[in-house]
Amino acid sequence: MPRWSKPNIVLILIDDLGARDLGCFGSSFYETPNLDRLAEAGVRFDRAYASAPVCSPTRAAIMSGKYPARVGITQWIGGHLDGRLLDVPYLHHLPTSETSLATALRDGGYQTWHVGKWHLGDKPYLPENHGFDINIAGRHQGSPNGPNGYWGPYNIPGYTGPAGEYLTDRITRDAVELLQRRDTQRPFFLNLWHYAVHTPLQAPPELVDKYKDKAKRLGLDRIDPIQPGELMELALPDGQKPRQIMRRMFQSHPIYAAMIENLDANIGRLVDAIAAEGELENTIFVFTSDNGGLATSEGSPTCNHPLAEGKGWCYEGGNRVCQFITWHGKIRPGFCDENVTSTDIYPTLLDAAALPARPEQHIDGKSLWPLLNRTAETLDRDFIFWHYPHYSNQGGRPGAAVVSGDFKLIWHFEDDRCELFDLKNDVSESRNLAPTHPEVVGRLKGSLESWQRDARAAIPRPNPAWPAKTAD
Repeated sequence: MPRWSKPNIVLILIDDLGARDLGCFGSSFYETPNLDRLAEAGVRFDRAYASAPVCSPTRAAIMSGKYPARVGITQWIGGHLDGRLLDVPYLHHLPTSETSLATALRDGGYQTWHVGKWHLGDKPYLPENHGFDINIAGRHQGSPNGPNGYWGPYNIPGYTGPAGEYLTDRITRDAVELLQRRDTQRPFFLNLWHYAVHTPLQAPPELVDKYKDKAKRLGLDRIDPIQPGELMELALPDGQKPRQIMRRMFQSHPIYAAMIENLDANIGRLVDAIAAEGELENTIFVFTSDNGGLATSEGSPTCNHPLAEGKGWCYEGGNRVCQFITWHGKIRPGFCDENVTSTDIYPTLLDAAALPARPEQHIDGKSLWPLLNRTAETLDRDFIFWHYPHYSNQGGRPGAAVVSGDFKLIWHFEDDRCELFDLKNDVSESRNLAPTHPEVVGRLKGSLESWQRDARAAIPRPNPAWPAKTAD
């Protein structure tokens, strides 16, 4: 038995993993035996939401326990697009005035490690400036773009590897080595934020061949999975052609599937290493994603069906994610259909570690611990909010949303239009109930506007230069 009473914590954040991208969450094409096994040993959240449909805002929400609009990071850092509305300003770093989750855990006696993607600012806003004792591969960029992509040597400042080494393998190896040389007298917090499965789409060739064969065996290679859609209405530089939304209708992309299987194998390696150290039953695992799966652009590698759209959109495919929490022998396995979101991770982990809550910091989060230890069946919360006042690379337009129970309202800023959906009976958001339920629209939009005022959320203004010139 360890000499401390607090659990080790492993927070695994996957980049762009969709809500149906694991076998245990409904995928019949991708193979994820290790993650399925880990999830089945814990509590799986069927209505887990990222705090934004793109990465940086959700990462800020996890670290701060606050909604992205309250922190001031509402877009992926570096993103900027205008259309009928002008883009709104946002912070390009997580302020050091925020007491991060890592700082709270370090104050509680934890050794704190960040491994992988950060994308919450460069110096002086890196992980080591936010409570992490060690930072490996966490810099300002959001993906391994560069001449080699996922293959070494990497385009990550201060982080390199031999030619031909695969980034997901390397990040896992570094995490395992931290575990093996840890201070065994203190619990650890491993913040493992993989760059996978973000673009560029690259994977070990033998795995790609496996899924090419699988797609062929299933007859998926004979069906065009992409449905061309509408043009994105954006203000583009002269000569640049408008982008077209390209929706994937089913999961069949061999490279993406290979990236997921490689990721799954690496999570399995980490869990095995923790078990080999005798720490499996003293470690709580939190697994989640920073937004929905990429389904409408940039190769459209996955499909979130039956959820609508994907990354960059305010519909369910953009915000709903695979999430589970596992603590072997401490949490009874099962399912939870409560609405939960990224801001809840901060207070949940403080509860699990028996550390004092910081309500002045994680103001928008609710501890999930009562759901995990079965002392409660529901959370004392009426609403979950989103505020995304930007155009996305994937075709999404500026808007905001709120969920209350089974109802979800989306407010589109361009035309001040509201859509209302009953997620229990229409998870695909195919039937707009706004015309027949004006009282529900009024209640939800009123709560959304009140929260926006409280969070000082920026609302985009009309673009005086619209309509923009379009290419011939």
